[in-house]
Amino acid sequence: MTTTSMTQAECEEFLVQPLIAVISIPEPGRGPLTVPVWYYYEPGGDLCIWTGSKSHKGRLLSSAVRISVCVQDPKPPYKYVSIEGPITIEPAQFERDVRPLALRYFGVEGGEDYLASIGGSAGVADDILVRLHPERWLSVDYSKLGPLPK
Repeated sequence: MTTTSMTQAECEEFLVQPLIAVISIPEPGRGPLTVPVWYYYEPGGDLCIWTGSKSHKGRLLSSAVRISVCVQDPKPPYKYVSIEGPITIEPAQFERDVRPLALRYFGVEGGEDYLASIGGSAGVADDILVRLHPERWLSVDYSKLGPLPK
C-alpha cells in the first residue's frame, strides 16, 4: 500500500514555503473561527503568526490555549500539512516579525510598499506574535501516488 504521508523532514521543508496558512481558533459557543494568515516557520521551531491584538482573531487567540493550522499547496499534485499544539503570545516586533513577513509574501518592493501603507512600525504597535509549538502533525502529499492522469 502506498502512503501519502510526509516524513517530519518533508513536513518541515513544506512549511518553509511562503504559502498561506489557515488557522482554527476555538470560539466559545460556536464552531472555531477559521481564517487565512501569513506565517513563518523554521524547521524544528515554532510556527509564528502576526496579527492585530484588537481584531476578533487576536482577541480569541489571547484566550486560546491550543490552535490548529493547515497549510496547503493548491496546485496539483496537492499537498498539505496540518499541525496542532499549544500557543504562546508576545508583542510583535516590527523588524523581527512584521517586516520579514511582508517581504516573504510581497517581495522586497511590494513588501516595503505594504509596510508604508500600514504606517510602518507605528501601524503595528499593538500587534501580537503567536507562536504555535507543533505537537500533532497530519500530512498528505499526493505526488507519492505517482503521475497524475492526463
